[in-house]
Amino acid sequence: MIRTGDTIHNPVTGERITFLATSADTDGEAVVIEVVVQPDGFVAAAHVHPSQSERFAVVDGTLGIKVRGDKLTLQRGGVFIVKPGTPHRFWNAGEDEVRFVCEVRPALQFESLLETMFTLAADGKTNRKGMPNPLRLAVIAQAHFDTVQLPYPSPWLQKAGLALGAPLGRGLGYRPTYTPEVHTPAIPAVS
Repeated sequence: MIRTGDTIHNPVTGERITFLATSADTDGEAVVIEVVVQPDGFVAAAHVHPSQSERFAVVDGTLGIKVRGDKLTLQRGGVFIVKPGTPHRFWNAGEDEVRFVCEVRPALQFESLLETMFTLAADGKTNRKGMPNPLRLAVIAQAHFDTVQLPYPSPWLQKAGLALGAPLGRGLGYRPTYTPEVHTPAIPAVS
């Protein structure tokens, strides 16, 4: 469970997130995070938050954002709000790290989704774009469908695909959240 002050890292996408305010702190009204993205870093995929707004406020560096096909570049002090239902993605558009504060309203399951995707990437369970295999992704996407969707195909077609893929993924043991497996080293036998 994420708490204020926790930091998570995605080695695949080059993102590091520190939680400034969690859903527990705000009674579910918002999640506020500080995001640092390495040069050439990016969010894993273009996406839509069906009922959440996302406010980006750049502290340092250059942030690229693509919103409905339009590319924007934000520098220090730049602020942009992505309204609910708007397809978007972001990346580091500069040569140095970019640091910004992101506020997502309402919180919904945003923290759980980030924690799951970042932990999978840290454990080497995603592709080079930061996405897990399709059946694991189906289980995660179905559980977080009110938080995030793909820009296309239409939501009803995504739901139909998830209704087929998620049960297969669950049958393979995938869960909507991910906790790394802890392996205990074998203890040598004493003779």
